[in-house]
Amino acid sequence: MVPSLSTRRRVPAGLAWAALLGGVHAVASLYWAAGGTVLLWTLGEDLTQSLRGREWLLLPVGAVKAFAAAGPWLLARHGWPWRRTTRGLCWLGAVLLVGWGGANTVVGMLVLGAVIEPGEVNRAGMIGHAFVWDPLFLAWGVCLAVGLFASRARGPR
Repeated sequence: MVPSLSTRRRVPAGLAWAALLGGVHAVASLYWAAGGTVLLWTLGEDLTQSLRGREWLLLPVGAVKAFAAAGPWLLARHGWPWRRTTRGLCWLGAVLLVGWGGANTVVGMLVLGAVIEPGEVNRAGMIGHAFVWDPLFLAWGVCLAVGLFASRARGPR
């Protein structure tokens, strides 16, 4: 059932930005699943080699990312049905995105700066992760958290 325009709510900008940033992640995965090669080098040689011939494995990854990107925006737009459950899952997602993206961005930067020397490193892939994909996860999570905070219930329930 599609709610009428009168039941739709204004969505905080943070949730819109989170949907956009997560959508970029989702589109990239779906594009690579379809055989696209632009920016594929940013994943690293090991990952691209392991996916060669099995790019279809990125379809469910892209679908999950798309769902996670659009879900909070859609839920907020429709008044947060099952409020405690849906907001709790969204907060969990925000924490995971910030933790994963933040930690991997920092580690990637430390590896690229030769502060950490893990052995043989695919430099191109490390650059892609440290400067593109992991900061994008971090920004997605921060925007999601900001949007969730802005859309919290105010006053007595």
